[in-house]
Amino acid sequence: MSLPVTPPSLHQLLTQLSSTRVSELVSLPIQSVRNERYFHWDELRHRPTPAGITHDEWWLITKFARVSQARNLALLSDKQGSPFSYVLAESVLKALRYIDRHAGGADTQIDTAARDNYIFGQLIEESITSSQLEGASTTRRVAEELLRTGRKPVDGSERMIANNFAAMQYIQTLAKTDLTPEMICEIQRIITRGTLENSADEGRFRQDDTINVVDNRDGAVLHQPPLATELAQRMQRLCVFANQSEDDEPYCHPVVRAILLHFMLAYDHPFADGNGRTARALFYWAMVRHGYRLMEYVSISSILRKATGQYKRAYLYTETDDGDVTYFLIHQLETIQSAIYALREYLAIKQNELQQTQQLLTGMNNKLNLRQIALITGALKGRADTYTISSHQRSHGISYATARQDLMDLVTFGLLQEQKNGKAFQYFAPLNLRAVIGQLNSTSN
Repeated sequence: MSLPVTPPSLHQLLTQLSSTRVSELVSLPIQSVRNERYFHWDELRHRPTPAGITHDEWWLITKFARVSQARNLALLSDKQGSPFSYVLAESVLKALRYIDRHAGGADTQIDTAARDNYIFGQLIEESITSSQLEGASTTRRVAEELLRTGRKPVDGSERMIANNFAAMQYIQTLAKTDLTPEMICEIQRIITRGTLENSADEGRFRQDDTINVVDNRDGAVLHQPPLATELAQRMQRLCVFANQSEDDEPYCHPVVRAILLHFMLAYDHPFADGNGRTARALFYWAMVRHGYRLMEYVSISSILRKATGQYKRAYLYTETDDGDVTYFLIHQLETIQSAIYALREYLAIKQNELQQTQQLLTGMNNKLNLRQIALITGALKGRADTYTISSHQRSHGISYATARQDLMDLVTFGLLQEQKNGKAFQYFAPLNLRAVIGQLNSTSN
């Protein structure tokens, strides 16, 4: 990845221009020089300039406007001790409004009875794609089978995915708990368990400064994190920031706070491994903590995986432009919006599938619950070869007894067949499942 060109400094630009010219520039109507997007210098220098000004002058005006609106983050600083800052640009405000409307509070589009199954499905999606961002190579079908059955992982990729899943489940229990450095370490320990060359690095901050963030394609160093000796203090300050309430001043929007947690954990890179996954886990923790319950269903990593270059570049833009984290904010807000769009499409597909199955089971709908209908829907789509009491229990967040009764009822109706495998029973759909459904409908009419 090519590194972005560092912008010229304000001091450098001001020394090149006369005071008269600077006065002329700052008096220009803002609409005549406004960026339609929040461009970094690396982008702006290639774009056509407004009439009568150079690229350097355009950047000077742009920086003046941004600095005048910047909100400094006293608790979050770069390696030199300078605070990061952000601007509530128009695109940021619009995105925050959208997320507040569509991700805050309960979502009426999600059927209560199907809620746990949807959460489980998205936990699987996030666990898989977050691991794939870090190099896991297991196929989706195998990964889903791994998580639904709860079997032991057989290689490093499966272990990474299983760990991610365990971490996502863990942070769901912490929504009302204040963040501590120990909690951050525990999340990383769960994420990296059994995957590191040195197991002592599980659940502890790195002990040296040999780590760099590099581009895997060409080995180029993209980021050198702060010193290991500074990490304890930096993590403590990060936790203070994370635990602030909406009444604390200066006010920080909860979604902005969650994104900044993600940014800072990855920037500080406090662990030998697992930093990206831990950063994304903290984002989810903060969103759920502040009442954005829909985020339990949303997978941001599935969106990030489609454009990892943009994800990395958002960090680089911030680091090369005086710690202006607005670039990362905008990127993540767009990612969240895309993930919400994807979730709504997913829900529409799932609900349509359920409705189709309910129509197919016209004579049985009053005898089957939504969990059983969801299982039959998956069987008709060929999504799983076998089912177990444990996998059904995990998929729906129900007790063992309830899961067993669900499957036994389906066996009674002939919609599943039972087979003993060792000490456990496995269940699978008959090859003529549609014919069985047809017979049940005709019998019940």
